[in-house]
Amino acid sequence: MLSVESQVLTRQRDLLAGRSLHFAGVVRDSLPAQLSAQSAVSLSSFYFDYLAQNRTLDNAQFGQPSDWQADLLIYYWGKNKQEVRFELLQLLSLAPVGQRALIVGENRAGVRSVESLLAPFGSIQKIDSARRCGLYHFTLERVPEFSAEEHWRCYAPASLEGLRVCALPGVFSAGELDAGTALLLSTLQSAVKGRVLDVGCGAGVIGAYIKQKNPAIELLQSDIHAMAIASSQRTLAENGLHGEVVASDVFSQIEGKFNLIISNPPFHDGIDTAYAASERLIAQSKAHLYSGGELRLVANAFLPYPDMLARAFGRVEVLAQSSKFKVYRAFA
Repeated sequence: MLSVESQVLTRQRDLLAGRSLHFAGVVRDSLPAQLSAQSAVSLSSFYFDYLAQNRTLDNAQFGQPSDWQADLLIYYWGKNKQEVRFELLQLLSLAPVGQRALIVGENRAGVRSVESLLAPFGSIQKIDSARRCGLYHFTLERVPEFSAEEHWRCYAPASLEGLRVCALPGVFSAGELDAGTALLLSTLQSAVKGRVLDVGCGAGVIGAYIKQKNPAIELLQSDIHAMAIASSQRTLAENGLHGEVVASDVFSQIEGKFNLIISNPPFHDGIDTAYAASERLIAQSKAHLYSGGELRLVANAFLPYPDMLARAFGRVEVLAQSSKFKVYRAFA
């Protein structure tokens, strides 16, 4: 089924027909693959899970493209304005004057702000409105200057005992240590040994903190988001720590077993609340743990994780809690 954004785009088939197309942004469906039957289509996505689920498109890149060419850029607006700004300006910095683009997004995601974002670089106008979405046509007249380095943000809160965290826009814990992660880290007082997997690592705070305290561990961090992977890699490097960071949709690219699987799992998908990834994390963790190994995670207190953990492990403990969060532990 096509997303509402794609449904709006398909109303403009005269603009799409006979042109080479480059898709980017938060694409969530098979429209690029469908259009590739009659047009030259390429795609770049920060989201590994989307690419893994849509393998039929040959010309697809994971992460920030070094170059791209197409008659028409089709950009799907996302909920995180900083991430949108980073990606859209980076794409346009690689484009020639005269480049045309279609930007589509849901009104509740703030797509209207595309006008103020892109007005300094060319002419933009709204050409359609349907399904509670806006569709904008843009023509590039002044190529923006773009430096990824200017978008990095680093911080070192006292609670992390000297650990320096670095992140790109749109990455979880990009600007400050969130309360849930802080509560989870407060439970890591005893020594950690063996293989450790930090799932949904974001800026890399959890894995880097454990590695700093327990240098002998073998650390693996994973995320679906390209900018999270880059951020975790830089956080490790900034602190002189060694660990591997991989793109994986929960356990899709993870091999072997672990002594500890730890996570502050996401429960937002786009603008809506969803926790399918967390359900898979809980359901599949036991198979990826050594006997006696532990799954430890933090979550909003209202989420139904205790029942999920009890079904998967039989017994679950609450290690810490606040008014908003709980830290759970279960053993294989």
